[in-house]
Amino acid sequence: MKKNILVIPGDGIGQEVTTWGKKVLEKIAEKYNHEFAFDEAIMGHAAIEVTGNPLPDETLEKAKASDAILFGAIGHIKYDNDPTAKVRPEQGLLKIRKELGLYANLRPILLFDELLDASSLKPEILKGTDILFFRELTGDVYFGEKKRSEDNNFASDLMNYNRYEVERIARKAFEAARTRGKKLCSVDKANVLETSRLWREVVQELAKEYSDVETEHMFIDNAAMQLVKNPKKFDVVLTANLFGDILTDEASQIAGSMGMLASASIGDGTGFFEPIHGSAHDIAGQNKANPLASILSVALMLDISFGLQEEAKTVTTAVADTLKAGWRTGDIANAQTPADKILGTVEMGEKVLAFIN
Repeated sequence: MKKNILVIPGDGIGQEVTTWGKKVLEKIAEKYNHEFAFDEAIMGHAAIEVTGNPLPDETLEKAKASDAILFGAIGHIKYDNDPTAKVRPEQGLLKIRKELGLYANLRPILLFDELLDASSLKPEILKGTDILFFRELTGDVYFGEKKRSEDNNFASDLMNYNRYEVERIARKAFEAARTRGKKLCSVDKANVLETSRLWREVVQELAKEYSDVETEHMFIDNAAMQLVKNPKKFDVVLTANLFGDILTDEASQIAGSMGMLASASIGDGTGFFEPIHGSAHDIAGQNKANPLASILSVALMLDISFGLQEEAKTVTTAVADTLKAGWRTGDIANAQTPADKILGTVEMGEKVLAFIN
């Protein structure tokens, strides 16, 4: 198989973790006789520094021409401390999602038994958890009209959804539920928000087409509570952009660390694959970042974009074998982890590569 893959390292630790995602792809290509051609582009703060634009036209053109995109992270502390900045790294990420039609964000909460103690939740609560989140990605308050009064005493963000936007993400979630535990939980705030009432109406209508899937509706506040109280009750979770952003970050603690969670942003064309963690500038360049989420994002790419299930399983198994052997990065180590088992970014990436044979 021949595929063109664009690597966008982005900002902070994105530069480090995508290196190992790419190395894993190269090892898989060698092992299974595939041909993966790589190109690289800039986005986010890294692009602003060079071009003044968080998503240069050249990057967007390369993205549209690729078969899949491996992305690192976006953001910089200078913008976090300056809410008045007109040009921000995150604008690049929002724009590329819109331009590529990446309306569905898939975030699997894949729990490795070896990391049960890495979470702040009790192991008996966690064991057996397997959740797949479907977060709508191109609507909601992130893309609605934004206003600020001239006197700076009022601001607003418009939360909006079109029926078709809800229907297309819901249909993907229902189809996925059919291949899993046949359970779907749609999360909204229909007791307060009009957009959520439309969301619920559309999901209820679609549920009739998927009578083999058990459909449940839950308010966002209850879902946030249930996620830490009894995560095993969830199978496929479908929700809007803002709610999904919050819930999946909360769910990262089920897996022990954001450094363990991969994601896929898909639509009807090029797929975009990235770890859910941020740019983490406080540890950037120090060989401390966990590369496993980027590597697991590669597994999603192989499966979802290329249809290479065996290759994807090989990657996931290599990560599992690495953890079973006791190797940890600092974010997933605990007090019982021997010091000589705690690795840096480079060393952890090398361990995973060694298990792909």
